[in-house]
Amino acid sequence: MQLFDELRQLNGAQRRVVTASFLGWTLDAFDFFILVFVVNAIASDFHTEIADIAYAITLTLAMRPVGALIFGWLADRYGRRPTMMIDVLLFSFFELASAFAPSLAVLLVLRALFGIAMGGEWGIGSSLAMESIPAKSRGIVSGLLQEGYAVGYLFAAIVYWVVFPWAGWRGMFAVGVIPALLVLYIRRGVEESPVWREQKHTSGAMWRSIKEQRWLFFYVIVLMACFNAFSHGTQDLYPTFLKIQHGFSTAQVSTLVIIANLGAIAGGILFGAWSERIGRKTAITLAAIGALPIAWIWAYSPGIVGLAFGAFLMQFMVQGAWGIVPVHLNELSPDDIRGTFPGFTYQLGNLVISLLAPLQAKLAVADGNNYGFALAIVAISVAALIIVVISFGGERRGIAFGRGAAPDDAFHRDAAA
Repeated sequence: MQLFDELRQLNGAQRRVVTASFLGWTLDAFDFFILVFVVNAIASDFHTEIADIAYAITLTLAMRPVGALIFGWLADRYGRRPTMMIDVLLFSFFELASAFAPSLAVLLVLRALFGIAMGGEWGIGSSLAMESIPAKSRGIVSGLLQEGYAVGYLFAAIVYWVVFPWAGWRGMFAVGVIPALLVLYIRRGVEESPVWREQKHTSGAMWRSIKEQRWLFFYVIVLMACFNAFSHGTQDLYPTFLKIQHGFSTAQVSTLVIIANLGAIAGGILFGAWSERIGRKTAITLAAIGALPIAWIWAYSPGIVGLAFGAFLMQFMVQGAWGIVPVHLNELSPDDIRGTFPGFTYQLGNLVISLLAPLQAKLAVADGNNYGFALAIVAISVAALIIVVISFGGERRGIAFGRGAAPDDAFHRDAAA
């Protein structure tokens, strides 16, 4: 239990901030992943191909940078806390509206709007949490926050198991309004970031910082494109792979996705905490290396036991790498745009790979519905890319946030040096 000592040492206000940020990303991911379970059901209802519905995923990913920029600017200008509340209400509303889409065209528009709202949450929540806790707690909290994503996926799997058989895909989207309740908790129990309160908030700060740190921005966008291909390439069409290629039932698909996300939660928290000792870059590299030999077990095991084993291990490594991302990006970020920088670069990475799901679907269909090959080739390729790209960047493990920090050398310097 020594792993969680840093969490126990947080005071009440810090714990409430971490809880709200964790729940925000959990519920955001829950709303996103509802769609991946019902791609084939929507395609059947609208009399179209799976690849056409996969464009709804593309639109959500492509519009997330817009939300990250808008809500990030608002968070840097007017505060993390109020912006987060607005953002949660918006993505809950668009999720509910998706349940009533009368046509594919309307659904695609709603998923694009949902993407804008979804794009704002991660950057705001991670900056609010990282700026509110001691530096020594950032690694474990980073892993915990990021695995809100896996917990959201797990919740979506449970809802698919329980709700889909009697309420269909529209009923699942209707359940997606639940995250709106989080606003009540944020309003009552969450304090504003102390680092944000001490900064000067000028309208031109964001563009000045982007210009001054343009190489850092470019590097992180490339890195996050690789990371997002790593996660979305192993998650978004995974339920489709299980249903179409293996013919599994709703209960079997849900069980395997739950097992995968239990691995994700364990990997994210463990690697996040480990990064405090061995460094952010080293921990990311080891997780990516670990995914390479697992990919074929994960995609090509013939039975459900082997698939479950592979699913757990693959997501342990994928989210092990991801568990370090919140703290790594927040430590690299200039102080005056921490509400914008992590989320905007993260979501621009999503934009770069936003066509991945339909491309994977087309690759699988062209090879006789061989989704296993489409998933494995992406997982292996992207893991290798992460190993290469992460080697070119620096890290600022343990850097002080707020006045007195030195943001000008974030790209080049390792904090441990």
